[in-house]
Amino acid sequence: MSFLCSLTETTIIIRSVLIVAILLSIAAAYYIYLPLPCTISEPWKLMFMDSVLRGVMHVSFLAHGLGLTIRVTETSFGGVQAQVFESTAADQEPHLKRGVVYFHGGGWTLGSGKMQTYYLQCWSMAEELDGVVISIEYMLAPEARFPDQYNEAVQASKHILTAEVLSLYSIDPKRVAVSGDSAGANLAAAVAQQMALDNSDPIKFKVQALDFNTPSYQQNGHIPILHRLLMARFWLEYLNGDPRLVTSLLANNHTTPTPSQEIAAAKAKTVWTKLLPVAFQKNYKPLLEKLPGLLDVRAVPLLADMKVLKAVPPAYIMTCEHDVLRDDGLMYATRLEEVGVDVTVDHYEDCFHGCLSFAFGPFGFSVGFRSFRNCTRWLKVNL
Repeated sequence: MSFLCSLTETTIIIRSVLIVAILLSIAAAYYIYLPLPCTISEPWKLMFMDSVLRGVMHVSFLAHGLGLTIRVTETSFGGVQAQVFESTAADQEPHLKRGVVYFHGGGWTLGSGKMQTYYLQCWSMAEELDGVVISIEYMLAPEARFPDQYNEAVQASKHILTAEVLSLYSIDPKRVAVSGDSAGANLAAAVAQQMALDNSDPIKFKVQALDFNTPSYQQNGHIPILHRLLMARFWLEYLNGDPRLVTSLLANNHTTPTPSQEIAAAKAKTVWTKLLPVAFQKNYKPLLEKLPGLLDVRAVPLLADMKVLKAVPPAYIMTCEHDVLRDDGLMYATRLEEVGVDVTVDHYEDCFHGCLSFAFGPFGFSVGFRSFRNCTRWLKVNL
């Protein structure tokens, strides 16, 4: 009798476990699945990665001592924290190296150069270029608001572009680049503009490598990794805007019937119907997204005057088809080309926002590695 009771209890437990497992599997599939364009690279891997990032936002650190060709140190430049990745492959034959000042992404509110993806990216870039990559740890919102991040980016760059610092790391003063992805690309472009005009600094950046409401905001509003709603919230955090404005910002209800002269001038520099190739305009209608800080060129390098754009160094701009920021990069490239700046646009039809950061690590994507490889190839030739 006791044997039959025990068997019945075991059966009930097994059935319960199976039912729970099935329900959890259904729930997980529902949470992970997102309808994605058929042209996007490795959709299931992207869905899984996006679900993990949505569920858990954490910073992972890579243990030191992964190899012998890169030396990593933590220091500060002008009071701004940074990690320095130095190639030591040719230390037996001292020579001047390429240098890259890098700003990580994360919507000015998240991220760190110490995150595994950025750590590996900077490590690999230093190794590929046989150079020195300096990853800047600028302050983040909400503890810091615009223009704090911009000021720190400029402050660190000015300190790095001194003969003393460049000599310390054996960096060739004629071969220094500024680079970044997403919000970091925004900072890199703004820094490049400021440093190009600053006559007090004789050493300038040689090139800039950038990975950036337009058609792409509408087309890719719900595509991982950067959703349109999240981007709007990032802007409000960065510019210290009222969080309640997010609905109006997305609905375009915050604009005034009679724009001021300043707004009209800003709009004239961002007319995507003029700046974007027809293939990217598709059937979308213009939207104006207004916030006081969005009229500040330090926050929106795309608004820079022609005389400023003429002074910036040659640019490599990477854009992704399935990215809300696609058109920001394409329009900035067009504005640079219009004033005669040498621009290389590297567009990926199967790419999503931030894929360059997923070239390495547990969520490595083939398109991420492909974009990283092409970017470093361009730097090798042009830096």
